[in-house]
Amino acid sequence: MDNVGMDDVANIAQLTGLDAVKLIGLIVKAANTARMHRKNCRQFANHLKLIGNLLEQLKISELKRYPETGEPLEQLEDALRRSYLLVHSCQDRSYLYLLAMGWNIVYQFRKAQNEIDRYLKLVPLITLVDNARVREKLEYIEMDQREYTLDEEDQKAQQVIMKPDHCETDSVVLKKTLSCSYPKYSFDEALRKENEKLRMELQRSQANLDMSQCEVIQRLLDVTQSATMVCEPEKNTPVKNSKTMQPTYTDEKYSFDRNSSKKGEIARYVTVVGGT
Repeated sequence: MDNVGMDDVANIAQLTGLDAVKLIGLIVKAANTARMHRKNCRQFANHLKLIGNLLEQLKISELKRYPETGEPLEQLEDALRRSYLLVHSCQDRSYLYLLAMGWNIVYQFRKAQNEIDRYLKLVPLITLVDNARVREKLEYIEMDQREYTLDEEDQKAQQVIMKPDHCETDSVVLKKTLSCSYPKYSFDEALRKENEKLRMELQRSQANLDMSQCEVIQRLLDVTQSATMVCEPEKNTPVKNSKTMQPTYTDEKYSFDRNSSKKGEIARYVTVVGGT
């Protein structure tokens, strides 16, 4: 999530001009519709509500008029725009991708809250509004340290999709997780949608020259392809040549060989130190 692609830049540009209170409102709305990391999204949104309530009490337009408060407020708004992308990604990006990157996303929530709180401290609000109630709210925000983590069920599902070999039990876990994410679709329809989203994730990572993430996404594409083959009705006819059923994802910069996947590097990539 640290890497900002062209699509993200475009989305950030659309948020330009919105003040901190309006940005917080968008983040809260996005958190309520998240499919993945729901608890983390809502924890984050609840913390931002405290900040929004404080900023509403103080007139932001007035604060922006002064250099000593205007610059920190602009930095705060930039952090909120990036935070909106983080929360919004938990709704519209690939479910399997968000699952595989679980601990990295947890780290992003922790980092986002710390960054936002740091910029808020740079705004010398008390010098402009010498108010005991304001000071009390600032202290409360500072003490409001939210816990961001990966749910136990998501941890189990993450371990399943990143395993080098899968058994029938693993397929059941995958089916259960996708069914929760796509309640209106059958399993094979959910797999097709995930495959399409993962291809988009792969293009995004290739554009960002992120080889490690490309490896992770390639692994997830293999998982959806294998699951598609498993969920097809059993037939007595011979299975088609696997080379025709499993596409190879390449471009002029990258060549992926599923038989020589660096599983150790992938495991390190999807696990953040201190996340477990």
